[in-house]
Amino acid sequence: MSGILAGKRILVTGVLTESSIAFQAAKVAQNEGAEVILTGFGRLSLVERIAKRLPKPAPVIELDVSNQEHLDGLADKVREHLGEGVALDGIVHSIAFGPQGAFTFLDATWEDVSTAVQVSAYSYKSLAMALLPLMREGGSIVGLTFDAQIAWPKYDWMGVAKAALEGTNRYLARDFGPKGIRCNLVSAGPIKSMAAKSIPGFEELADVWNHRAPIGWDLADPEPAGRGVVGLLSDFFPRTTGEIVHVDGGVHMMGA
Repeated sequence: MSGILAGKRILVTGVLTESSIAFQAAKVAQNEGAEVILTGFGRLSLVERIAKRLPKPAPVIELDVSNQEHLDGLADKVREHLGEGVALDGIVHSIAFGPQGAFTFLDATWEDVSTAVQVSAYSYKSLAMALLPLMREGGSIVGLTFDAQIAWPKYDWMGVAKAALEGTNRYLARDFGPKGIRCNLVSAGPIKSMAAKSIPGFEELADVWNHRAPIGWDLADPEPAGRGVVGLLSDFFPRTTGEIVHVDGGVHMMGA
């Protein structure tokens, strides 16, 4: 099969529904020639059902990134699907979570904040380290962020967690560069996904895009962000690392 990911093997986390950026990234990756493996957490039967809606069915591995046993066994489980001695070429980190308390900045407890930071930021490093043994030939790691330069309404400690993710990406790029592995993030605009429903005041946050995106932004269309992820997974950015690519309709560049 031809395509910009022809022959590549990619692990994609965070697929839950067809409205997720991760699903679109997996779909575009398959259409561009990649072999895709998914991970899921909690609702595995749902992920397995959604996986069948991809152009080609993809295997699903259970992964809780806050569970060290899951991380320790991840490479072996991926190897079962790749085959012995076959390298992994790319990873998509589409994992974020904050307890409800994390969305109230002044009242959030450390327990709320530490959970948001561990799952949304530290897991980027944890996932990369867990799969490093399979990335012997180099490759690309791509995560998803939400522009942490701004103190967004209602986003609160999740915004801080995304800032931590963006910092983690830079340091990971520094340490993985000598191994031939690029680490980049896609900063996507808001998408009406299942995850968005858990953010209090999401509609108020998303309304910014209705007025500010110079090239327009469709809250119901995760494909542009998915395409951005696949672009960074490909070999078309061979010396780009530690970068944040905005796929947000241009809102990030607009002044006050």
